[in-house]
Amino acid sequence: MTQPEENLKNQEVTAEALAAEAIAAAAAAPLTIEQQLAAAEAKIAELTGQVAQAQDQFLRAKAEADNTRRRAQLDIANAHKYASENFAESLLPVKDSLEAALAHGDGATLEKYKEGVELTLKQLVAAFEKGKVQELNPAGEKFDPHKHQAISMVPAPAGIAANHVVTVLQKGYQISDRILRPALVTVAQA
Repeated sequence: MTQPEENLKNQEVTAEALAAEAIAAAAAAPLTIEQQLAAAEAKIAELTGQVAQAQDQFLRAKAEADNTRRRAQLDIANAHKYASENFAESLLPVKDSLEAALAHGDGATLEKYKEGVELTLKQLVAAFEKGKVQELNPAGEKFDPHKHQAISMVPAPAGIAANHVVTVLQKGYQISDRILRPALVTVAQA
């Protein structure tokens, strides 16, 4: 006898044994229709409870997800709305200093104005540092079109290589890696 024939014979023996057990179980404990109905109703009640519990859990999870989404949207809206608050607070002393200079300018000398402007500039630089605004003053650096805007090209003076910044006409500024304003420069020709 081959292996497939043996497997088939074993399956037939197993199926016959299972059928015999099922017949014996049915004969040993016959259920009346009322008992079968009661068992079915109990099973229906159990399943109905499980469905209700699953629906409740689903509704709670959905409500929690909706609440989380609404809170996140509110947080984002507030972040946009108040993003410049800290930076604006650091600029208030600069504005106060400028207003004070204008208010007391009657008998002030040029030297006092210069001193006041220097102090105000220090306050502004401190505000920029607090706001993470970095100054770009690329004199002598290699020209970078992402950070610099070339106004013109000039013959390369002694000591400055081609494609390097010769003159900075206006400083640039950046926050982290984002350019707020590129530096306006002249560039040495090749």
